[in-house]
Amino acid sequence: MAGKALIFSAPSGSGKTTIVHHLLKTNPDLGFSISASTRDKRGRKEVDGKDYHFLSPEEFKLKIDANEFIEWEEVYAGNFYGTLKSEIDRIWADGKNVIFDVDVKGGINLKKYFGEKALSIFVKVPSLEILAERLRERGTESEESFSRRLFKAKFEMSFQDKFDVVLLNEDLSTSLAEAQRLYESFRAKS
Repeated sequence: MAGKALIFSAPSGSGKTTIVHHLLKTNPDLGFSISASTRDKRGRKEVDGKDYHFLSPEEFKLKIDANEFIEWEEVYAGNFYGTLKSEIDRIWADGKNVIFDVDVKGGINLKKYFGEKALSIFVKVPSLEILAERLRERGTESEESFSRRLFKAKFEMSFQDKFDVVLLNEDLSTSLAEAQRLYESFRAKS
């Protein structure tokens, strides 16, 4: 049944994006909600309109004033992220359920907005040490950015009880199978 929302949230480096991409590949009834952001693209890999809607701070603020966001926030100083109402309209108009890959505060706000139409999943790492290792392996963070993300991750982990489900991502194949099971169960509910 279309018109539902599947929300994945976690600290950076937890594996939520990998899980979301897997679910999108294996479930044609899911549509990805592309977040808006004022941050710079990470190298050549990221594409505007596919990974994010990259906006200038001025464009982002105009959309806030026009009430075009379901939720938005300043995740890091000067870097705004948000969920555009038009994204949900686009996906639901295609007869699909929407899947989100958002930070923890965004996930909590989306769950409040969608209520019972949403399943919110917090992806948890086994330890902060493993999270730090995963972030370092990415090779995309400066030392300052790395420290900021790790500090934020400690804080975000304290909100896991605000989610419907906590998914421990210790073994990726097990986590992918559990995420699929959770989605199938949620999708089957009327």
